Amino acid sequence: MYGAADWRKLPARLRGIFMTAITITDAAHDYLADLLEKQNTPGIGIRVFITQPGTQYAETCIAYCKPGEEKPEDKAIGLKSFTAWIDGFSEAFLDDAVVDYATDRMGGQLTIKAPNAKVPMVNADSPINERINYYLQTEINPGLASHGGQVTLIDVVEEEAKNIAVLQFGGGCQGCGQADVTLKEGIERTLLERIPELSGVRDVTDHTQKENAYY
Repeated sequence: MYGAADWRKLPARLRGIFMTAITITDAAHDYLADLLEKQNTPGIGIRVFITQPGTQYAETCIAYCKPGEEKPEDKAIGLKSFTAWIDGFSEAFLDDAVVDYATDRMGGQLTIKAPNAKVPMVNADSPINERINYYLQTEINPGLASHGGQVTLIDVVEEEAKNIAVLQFGGGCQGCGQADVTLKEGIERTLLERIPELSGVRDVTDHTQKENAYY
């Protein structure tokens, strides 16, 4: 990740204004600055946030932000022509995000790419629930999706000094006759290999509901 002083080292199109979590290219900055100028509101900026961050429904958004509309947890980033307010709760999910503006014969379009919107990057020091969610979203749920299913972390409980992940199946996995095999041979094995502090998993799904079951 380039720091703010290093943006001129990039190719011209990708030169941008760099922040702790998000990059705004020059083209996007100029486009947004023009839109903001047309609002005729002194001090107006933008606010970048993610709705339902860390879930499969996450969406990255940019909205106008008039003075006083920012929230206490927001981080203010002073750009060349305006201020960008970064939602504090979304910041971890905006890591490596890029806002760009591309033009073609039909006009132009503002694009937002946030590869970590659905799940933030984690490391060995991240809280155990974040690491479990990371592997569920990046390694386990993509495979279950082929059956129209998914698994969600409900809680992490401590029993006899051991961490147990409480999980719930949904979609095609709810009521599926192979759920126990999937839980033990796939999900538990993967999570225990990736997270040494985790001792086991528990399924709290109501498998009597079989309307959408794959098997």
